[in-house]
Amino acid sequence: MNIRRNSLAKRNPLAGLFLCLALVGSALLGQEQSTASGKNDPKPLKVFILAGQSNMEGHAHIRTLQHLAMKPETVAMYEAIQNADGTSKVHEQVWISYLSGNGVKQGQLTTGYGANEEKLGPELTFGIYLQQSLKEPILLIKAAWGGKSLHTDFRSPSAGPFQFRDDQLEQFRKEGKDIARIQAEKAEATGANYRLMIEHVRKVLANIKEVYPGYNEQAGYELAGFIWLQGWNDMVDGGIYPDRGKPGGYDQYSVNLAHFIRDVRRDLKVPKLPFVIGVMGVGGPVADYGPEQQRYAAVHQNFRDAMAAPAKLAEFQGNVSNVLTEKYWDSQLSELNQRRDSVKQKAAKQAKEQNLDRDAAKQLEAQMLAEAISVREHELLKNGISNAEYHYLGSARILGGIGKGFAEAMAEHLRQQAAGKETQTD
Repeated sequence: MNIRRNSLAKRNPLAGLFLCLALVGSALLGQEQSTASGKNDPKPLKVFILAGQSNMEGHAHIRTLQHLAMKPETVAMYEAIQNADGTSKVHEQVWISYLSGNGVKQGQLTTGYGANEEKLGPELTFGIYLQQSLKEPILLIKAAWGGKSLHTDFRSPSAGPFQFRDDQLEQFRKEGKDIARIQAEKAEATGANYRLMIEHVRKVLANIKEVYPGYNEQAGYELAGFIWLQGWNDMVDGGIYPDRGKPGGYDQYSVNLAHFIRDVRRDLKVPKLPFVIGVMGVGGPVADYGPEQQRYAAVHQNFRDAMAAPAKLAEFQGNVSNVLTEKYWDSQLSELNQRRDSVKQKAAKQAKEQNLDRDAAKQLEAQMLAEAISVREHELLKNGISNAEYHYLGSARILGGIGKGFAEAMAEHLRQQAAGKETQTD
């Protein structure tokens, strides 16, 4: 049960009573929904797994939801997430159990299931829009940790043990490092987060009522899909991928991801589990990169191609698809952010050249920012960005779009399954 609900009951017993009645009511509603096809033919609860590293955790601060309300095209998304009074809606037909470095948090879906209780990730709009499509209760099982790689942390069993290259071992020797200790530490880390993820999924599935009180045990559950959003730590690791700037430089990532998909399906006993890969898209389409980003263009595109490659394998045709997250990048926010950073750098340089004290330097920066960025643009920056570019700017608009894109892709998999077909890859 969510800690915030427990603390509310302790502060106000009457509020706690009303809360319990509300939960019972929502559980009964969930029970009714789970038997929507008829009392004698209840539907299995559909369960979806979301996994990855920091961008799956979600670093969009709740305040960036205001950016959705500032754009006509995203007002509807804002209204799906927020109440009229600005509080976050609780989605009574979507339940979630979330394992992260902070432990396990579970309950009905709302904001705060991101990297911390003030943040959100793609799970929010994924759950909202997929439930709207299915029109029945769903359960999300999320497992995400920041700074984790596929080559080591999420490495799955059939990928085999991690092996250092000969040139890496030789470099360790030259540096006088303890190779045996390095190899032992690597062996211990290899696959650790894959195992934690699988263990958490099994634990939740063994006692679904702990998360979703209205779960119909007679109807059972169906593991219905998997969403993968990871990649940054592999993309930036030149030690593991020394040829990353060249075509094929990330081929091993493709191999490891294919192993990952096979192993997830085997370990969870769902041979054709629909799998959606969120292809890294920080910075937007490479074709739109400006002069400052061009030095990263080849590396970024090579990695994106490697992430997308498994969906093209014959064995995965129709049951693995890609969502190009670059489609949801906000180029206006990105340009404003870069412009602001550029102005701050120029202001700092001028302040140093003029030997200004701290207060004078701040005044100079404020003046230069006011000249370069309009009031409206300042509001967009304040409400739209809460983190670094590699975290999709900590933007609810970007991560909300990505989550909705995941929901659309998964809904298509399910439609095609129901029709006795399989989806085509992106």
